[in-house]
Amino acid sequence: MTPKVSIIILNWNGWEDTLECLESIYQINYNNYNVILVDNDSEDNSIQTIKEYANGEIEIKSKFFKYTHDNKPIEIMEYSQREYEELKQKEYLNLNNKVKDSKTNKLIIIKNEKNYGFAEGNNIGIKFAQKLFDPDYFLLLNNDTVVEPNFLKELVEFADTDEKIGIVGPKIYYYNFKNKDNYIWSAGGEIHLWRELIYSHVGINEEDLGQFDAVKEVEWVSGAALLLKTNANIFKNLECGVLNNNYFFGTEDVELCIKTRKTGLKIFYVFRSKIWHKVGTSREKKKIKTRNFVDYFRLIKHNFSLFFYIYHLILFFILILPKLFISFIINYRNPQAIREFIRYNK
Repeated sequence: MTPKVSIIILNWNGWEDTLECLESIYQINYNNYNVILVDNDSEDNSIQTIKEYANGEIEIKSKFFKYTHDNKPIEIMEYSQREYEELKQKEYLNLNNKVKDSKTNKLIIIKNEKNYGFAEGNNIGIKFAQKLFDPDYFLLLNNDTVVEPNFLKELVEFADTDEKIGIVGPKIYYYNFKNKDNYIWSAGGEIHLWRELIYSHVGINEEDLGQFDAVKEVEWVSGAALLLKTNANIFKNLECGVLNNNYFFGTEDVELCIKTRKTGLKIFYVFRSKIWHKVGTSREKKKIKTRNFVDYFRLIKHNFSLFFYIYHLILFFILILPKLFISFIINYRNPQAIREFIRYNK
């Protein structure tokens, strides 16, 4: 039987990206998946626009696929934060039966009352999907991505080859880099305890010439597209959240992979699975960008030794902070911005 996958997508004031992402998902060649869209209290009419798309009223243009009406209408099942929190187990069972009996595509929308960030937003979708669908896999997928039709099939087929595999991730290209779409953003991730930054993407900014065309065990994969096996040991503490909600955006995927590897499970990069990522779209808001450094040091403090925590604090003040200062002045032409950065990150 084909493993069941729950795809969790966050949306926050980004319906244009979300629609392109959804259309690419509903054109994949995998036949046992469901989509849960968690809206983090958008203020840009996202929900209504997504409903119009689901009804076939908005035609999506993309260089990666041809829009089709064949997968419409997509039936919307919508829940406010209070409604999904109050659902009982019997109601989940009835809802699951409704989804299974339907012959149309479904999109479940959860409307949060505030922006919970990446970690908690995904946790909300994961918990809902766990109770409703009891899937074999969760796929965390950024809304600013576009997927290839084979991407999910390739991920699941490889993950199913070994019970010791806990997480897999695809080859991730830049959506647009130097006006091309064959430049790599991530071919898996590495952790470097002694370098300036403790973690990095493999292959970043390299043109794809086949140099990363091999399945490889890696230390982490990006939460932009991360397939997690639900029988992994990490799920024993599901009620506390799969992702650490002390993080807001940017390092929770690395910590999830660190914890997964500590349980004895493996993480792999699967090169035949491909997506394109509009890198930076989710980081355009200044507070999210600056908050990322708080999360970065929280990651080091809680997952590595005190020695490495102090070591990377020193590197930050000597090597990284001066670059940030110059960047702020160039980008904002206002030295006051660096004071705002420091005050926000206290």
